[in-house]
Amino acid sequence: MKILLVGSGGREHALAWKIAQSPLVTRLVASPGNPGMAGLCELAEWKPTEVARLVQLAREMAADLVVIGPEMAVAAGLADALEEAGIPCFGPTAAAGRLESSKAFTKAFAERHHLPTSRYRICEDRETAYAALADFSPPYVVKADGLAAGKGVVIAQDEPAARAAIDDAFSGGFGDAGQVIVLEEFIEGEIGSLFALSDGKTSKLFGWAQDHKRAFDGEQGPNTGGMGTYSPAPVFTYDLVEQVDERLVKRAFHAIAQEGAPYRGVLFVELMATRDGPKLVEFNARFGDPECQVLMMRLESDIVPYLMACATGRLHEMPDPVWRDDWAVCVVMAARGYPGKPETGSVIRGADQDFGPHVHVFHAGTTKGEDGALRAAGGRVLNVCATGRDLVEARERAYGAVAAIEWPEGFHRTDIGWRALAR
Repeated sequence: MKILLVGSGGREHALAWKIAQSPLVTRLVASPGNPGMAGLCELAEWKPTEVARLVQLAREMAADLVVIGPEMAVAAGLADALEEAGIPCFGPTAAAGRLESSKAFTKAFAERHHLPTSRYRICEDRETAYAALADFSPPYVVKADGLAAGKGVVIAQDEPAARAAIDDAFSGGFGDAGQVIVLEEFIEGEIGSLFALSDGKTSKLFGWAQDHKRAFDGEQGPNTGGMGTYSPAPVFTYDLVEQVDERLVKRAFHAIAQEGAPYRGVLFVELMATRDGPKLVEFNARFGDPECQVLMMRLESDIVPYLMACATGRLHEMPDPVWRDDWAVCVVMAARGYPGKPETGSVIRGADQDFGPHVHVFHAGTTKGEDGALRAAGGRVLNVCATGRDLVEARERAYGAVAAIEWPEGFHRTDIGWRALAR
């Protein structure tokens, strides 16, 4: 099989690492890819939103499958264009992808189809948003409607902070993503990330993990795209998984098909486990980042048949995936200034050393300079991942590798997995 993988971050590096292990694959191309992926596959130059060029690339390489990594490719309609070209694609259409690309759409969708979620108000201007604050109590949740790379959420502890977040959103703080905002009820509980595959008709659960969204230890600082993950996550009891599957996953796939947009690909269900059962926080129309990294570390099954089955309507033929008993941990190394304006260009040393079979360093935001040095080129720069017999061993291996990487201009959290360790 010839596969085109679209994207350039840590999620895509982890997918490339896993796809390249498949005996079914004869050629793997990543576009645009990153320096860490160069040893696994060929790299092309097109960005995820350059739809016409990516379709042409898929044609030229006679791709049997295109795998969409990032959400911006979904929103740009890459799956739609590939479907028109007759090329199988793992990834939803733009219409199905509205489950991520519009928080307002998703809230209304959840209400229409009785998916458990928090109370909300959709606000198209700041005066409406100010008035809507009276419907909620602190802390207030202020979300950008559109795609904001995981950084479009502010949890404001009081009304002045909420008003400031509203002002920031309507003043361009979230870019175009914040032209409409969603105010939500703050819900108490433990957060979790569950993944499910769909081919438009059949669905299948595909693992779970727990993310750490805040920038600093102790769940302090601003929200980020994710500073680390671990899997399995003890919050996902058998009972909780069953409830999420029935109340959120199956209902959502059935409902989006009913609305004329059958979902093909992976759906990321971010949820809050509350006293009243699981409640939807948000959907994402792709693998999580950095959740994907720990899932790929633990996945025993060949991923390629699952990707192809979703793209071609044959998921019903697939057995449940097999997972290793090992735990996996991912520690994100980010550039100073993230999630605001990160400092780029600094040199990173030691990321490519051999850390042994249980550790992998996935590149999330790197570049190679003319001098051959690896440099930071984004906010989240490296994903240091490790497996172990238990969470303690996996953490020790991951943090041991982090300590061996020389990058004074980076920072990371030191408490990934604290909830599980505290149980």
